[in-house]
Amino acid sequence: MQAAAALPPLLRWLRSILPGATQPRGAGSPGGVPAINQLYHARRLRLVRLAVLMVDDLGTAEDIVQDVFAALHRRHGPELRDLADPDAYLTTGVLNAARSALRRRRTARAYVPPPAGTAPAAEDEALLGEQDREVLVALRALTVRQRQVVVLRYWSELSEREIAEALHISPGTVKSTASRALTILRGLLGGDR
Repeated sequence: MQAAAALPPLLRWLRSILPGATQPRGAGSPGGVPAINQLYHARRLRLVRLAVLMVDDLGTAEDIVQDVFAALHRRHGPELRDLADPDAYLTTGVLNAARSALRRRRTARAYVPPPAGTAPAAEDEALLGEQDREVLVALRALTVRQRQVVVLRYWSELSEREIAEALHISPGTVKSTASRALTILRGLLGGDR
């Protein structure tokens, strides 16, 4: 009891909740500290610094290191018996996880939400006839590419070659897209238009 009282409060608390957590690991001692704990205490700070240099964010870097240690524990267990070089495993894992975090960050930054739908002005709606409204509703049922081809062909009166150049597609794609779009429009509007 005298020895336990001489320990700092943190170590006493650790010893009370984790028996054997403060005892040095002996060779083959079943109650000793697992190898992964020793590795964590010896390498964590260096790995966090490496991850911070990669991702430039302390919170993300700490998460990366923690995830890599968790993966090491899941794969090799607490004693790391099957692992020849755990430091190389950890360094590679941190670098790969940092690259993945940077890819996710780049993808998130590149995302541009679609613009909010614009409503036509009230006077524009009032000037449209019933047939015009039906055509506009039918056009909204087409894909973007189909709508582009139909509008450029029949509203702007561009040739298939001009449409192909404007949309950076082949003339054959223009023909097939226009054909499919007209089939859809005929089905939606009735075959007589």
